Amino acid sequence: MRKVYDALTNAFRKHGGEISAAHYEETVARHTTLFEEPETIFLLLQASGYPIGQTKRGTYRLETYFTPYLKQCYCVVDIETNGSKPGSSQVIEIGAVKVCGGVIVDRFETFVECAFLPEYITKITSIEPDDLVGAPTQKEALARLREFLDDAVFVAHNATFDFSFLDASFNRFGLGDIANLRLCTIELAKRTFESERYGLAYLNEFLGITAATHHRAYSDALSALRVMEKSFETLPQHVKTTDDLLQFAVSSIKERKAKVPKEGENQLFGSLAPKI
Repeated sequence: MRKVYDALTNAFRKHGGEISAAHYEETVARHTTLFEEPETIFLLLQASGYPIGQTKRGTYRLETYFTPYLKQCYCVVDIETNGSKPGSSQVIEIGAVKVCGGVIVDRFETFVECAFLPEYITKITSIEPDDLVGAPTQKEALARLREFLDDAVFVAHNATFDFSFLDASFNRFGLGDIANLRLCTIELAKRTFESERYGLAYLNEFLGITAATHHRAYSDALSALRVMEKSFETLPQHVKTTDDLLQFAVSSIKERKAKVPKEGENQLFGSLAPKI
């Protein structure tokens, strides 16, 4: 289904955020091996967190293309694991905070049952084997996270790791793909403010983020949220919607230069975000 998500996103962006029913059906048919009807695929997309909607006219739209980024719901996630590879390791702690319209509306925090916890992981995280005894099973914890995510933008510091590890874990337990659009706060920070380094521990100190316990999931999720908030303060003025934000966060220098206003136009950066 990953090809379906990417193909649909490209189609939406190419056609102003909205495509016809025929275009949607053709795109889905070309990029999936499933034999379900297009309407069933639509429901699967929504259940997986892909922000697709259907209009009264029967067209399909990418909701993030039209949502102002300050009104978007974001789910900032961090995980701790007992290894680096999802095929041979597992999640041992999940922390997440949901922000909608600049306001924290919910939080998620849980240990995850685990039979093997290497000593070096305990040294890094301070998580002890006893902390995981009686914790929710992997499937239980991941199913709860799936529900918590809904269709919010998936945000993480080094999102590639958290997203890919969780996506593989979801599939292992029959929970399907994570189809939520994603935002990496490292990549966003690199494009919005200068820092010697962009690791979370360094940024905690650099930005004066207090009450941060590095390498603990919920604390790191809150820190990533503060990094995102800091980045929002200096976004260029052309970033108005969530889709603008997501594309800006992965843009090249050449692409960003093309967006710079010409001489004589307003070139100020706006402090567009309220304090979260």
